[in-house]
Amino acid sequence: MVIINSNEKHIGIIGGGVGGTTAAIRLAEKGFKVSLFEKSSSLVNGPPFCHLHAGGNMYREISEDQCVQLLHECIRTVRMYKHVLNHRPTCIAIPKRDPGEPSTILKRLEMLQTLYNKLVNVDQENMVLGDPSDYFKVFSKHDCETLRNEEIPLEPANLSDWLIPVVKNVDLEALKFPLVMVNELGWSIPRQAASATLALSRLQSARVFVSTTVDDVIAHEDGTYTISHGDEETHVDYLINACGYKTGSIDDFCKIKTERLVEFKAAYLCQWDQPGLWPEIVFHGPRGTPIGMAQYTPYADGLIQIHGMTEKVTLFKNGLVKSTENSSQPKLEDKLEKRINSGWSKADVHSRTQKSIEHMQTFIPNFDATPVDSQPLFGAQQIPGKNATLRAASVSFENSTYARIEIVKASSAISAADAIVDHVNEAFAAKTEQECRPIEELCPVTGGLSENEILEKALDICEIRSLPASLAKFYNSQS
Repeated sequence: MVIINSNEKHIGIIGGGVGGTTAAIRLAEKGFKVSLFEKSSSLVNGPPFCHLHAGGNMYREISEDQCVQLLHECIRTVRMYKHVLNHRPTCIAIPKRDPGEPSTILKRLEMLQTLYNKLVNVDQENMVLGDPSDYFKVFSKHDCETLRNEEIPLEPANLSDWLIPVVKNVDLEALKFPLVMVNELGWSIPRQAASATLALSRLQSARVFVSTTVDDVIAHEDGTYTISHGDEETHVDYLINACGYKTGSIDDFCKIKTERLVEFKAAYLCQWDQPGLWPEIVFHGPRGTPIGMAQYTPYADGLIQIHGMTEKVTLFKNGLVKSTENSSQPKLEDKLEKRINSGWSKADVHSRTQKSIEHMQTFIPNFDATPVDSQPLFGAQQIPGKNATLRAASVSFENSTYARIEIVKASSAISAADAIVDHVNEAFAAKTEQECRPIEELCPVTGGLSENEILEKALDICEIRSLPASLAKFYNSQS
């Protein structure tokens, strides 16, 4: 088949999360006609994410290959979306009750630091996590006890400064040493949503349909598709299934058999006003047990987000489900599906937020935070295949005109989008010689968005979603 103008081809994307919007931006920046369909009233409104996963340091169980992939992906993500970061590091602590040892973390960090240094030497624009020599630092118990006597700085200048408020409040006797500080930076969902919304609104070849439910997809023999949404139908030449936890439902429409897991998770918001700026803190623990990982994520104005990898906090009984022989779409329990579609009762919000606070008090005894009058940050996460520990995944292709975005971590969206661009180029004989250019040159509209307009849009998004404005604000914006 001879294609006269590949950019006249129409690409349909079902799902407006971070994966679908990133693919839409990449393709629309290239000039393809793109139609994006999103069930919610706004974009990037799915499972919570709060940091880059720059190297997978939150997950001891994943392979080094996954860590390497995540580091590459986060660098490219930050270069594409310039104003989504919260510039604070992460403290990683291993409790005495946990079977793990700090030495295991240190070996991985040394490998990642070496890789990061190589990437920066190749291209200085890759230095998005600070100087490679300062990627991480270890602190003995003596170091921590010494830092306890220091004043909390208003503007932390180094990793030692960032650790001061931690050691003044954490029960050091409950931890193994050394502690680790690593430049694993924060990520604002509202500012990511704002970036995607603004970029797509300025790309003339992109059409965005929000509050739009896809009722059916018909796959035609010539490789094209008809998307039914309400009383309308849209015919596309290439289909991208970016439905997140509902990915299997589109596979079912197209009579495609796939295997996947879906897991419902939630994080909780509370208020705890303390002096100075804090890092994120991760206290490791066996996942799914009563002593599962505790994660403290600070935002502006004293807002704190808590994860606790126990069934009383972030995880849920029967919250991990798998596809069946009869359907590619895993089915969550009705009560969990209801929470996704209709929200939580105030009683449930208060109860589980209080349990999250109690989980954090195990390590920060004076953590007397107050629950915020807001819905938790929640959603269902898809995991392709059968491996529940998989954290680095991006995209799969069913045929020459069907792509399935299957990210587990948000930073993998850029890898999925890059792979789809290559696949579309091949399918439609599009020009590819310029694809090796820096991401800033490939996405000039996105890169041209200003910090102020993104913040203004992000604040609007928080208001629409009834979320605290602090989630949109920059944390340590002077970094």
